[in-house]
Amino acid sequence: MKITPITLALTLSFPLLAHDSAPAIMQAKDLLLTTVQNKQSLEGSISDYLVSEKLDGIRAFWDGKGFVTRSGNKLNAPDWFIDQFPTIPLDGELWAGRGGFQHVARTVLDTLPNEDSWRRISFMVYDTPTPNMTFAQRYTMLNTSITALNHPHIQVIEQFEVSNLDELEKTLDKTSSSGGEGLMIHHKDNLYQLGRSEQLLKLKRYQDAEAKVIGYEEGKGKYTGMMGAIWVVTPDNIRFKIGSGFKDAERQTPPAIGSTVNYRYNGLTESGIPRFARYVRIRNNPDI
Repeated sequence: MKITPITLALTLSFPLLAHDSAPAIMQAKDLLLTTVQNKQSLEGSISDYLVSEKLDGIRAFWDGKGFVTRSGNKLNAPDWFIDQFPTIPLDGELWAGRGGFQHVARTVLDTLPNEDSWRRISFMVYDTPTPNMTFAQRYTMLNTSITALNHPHIQVIEQFEVSNLDELEKTLDKTSSSGGEGLMIHHKDNLYQLGRSEQLLKLKRYQDAEAKVIGYEEGKGKYTGMMGAIWVVTPDNIRFKIGSGFKDAERQTPPAIGSTVNYRYNGLTESGIPRFARYVRIRNNPDI
């Protein structure tokens, strides 16, 4: 049987903190990024995990009274949006469906909330910092309490089981082909803890990173008169160009020199240059 590589990344878990200090721990970033060539690394223990879709939204922490972002910025949601929200702290994602990231980014970071835009957004909860409870227990508790609220703008991200890694890969393929980012795999017995956790895995069909824009390359053919590619440099001083992933409007007004962009790629060349790099978005705001 052919083994298809799955991209995995370990992520952080977050502890319960007060409103004014919670963002210091909400620095979600990859600790390890590797390509798994051997399915046996998870084959014997997949039944110990719950699986959910990885959502592409804005990370938010609900402290029982309001939202804060991972960098500590307060989010000004309309009163009707948070009316009857739980008083317990919640960890989740403000999300507008697959492909809706730009709508969320334009909406939730505004000082004055646009109520019509907020109506397209939901707070998707995936955890609560409750001590001495396993992830499976926390999920059951959240699912019961939040479902009972019957609130149109808050719901728990569905967690499900898979029987083997073939099923996991098929689920990943189905999610990716439908416009989803990937999957999260969370160990059922994992406690909500400070620091690193090897019990929370991120699965994607690609890798992603950030780089600084240092120049442009003129477009040709149908892109004559527009930007054809941007030249970027990584934190490791690797220079390369990105020519795909841009909409026509972005080619007409490309990311500014000195700005930081997020891009996706599939492995590295022998020279360390990302393969098949494609533009995703400008990433100057730490909350995006």
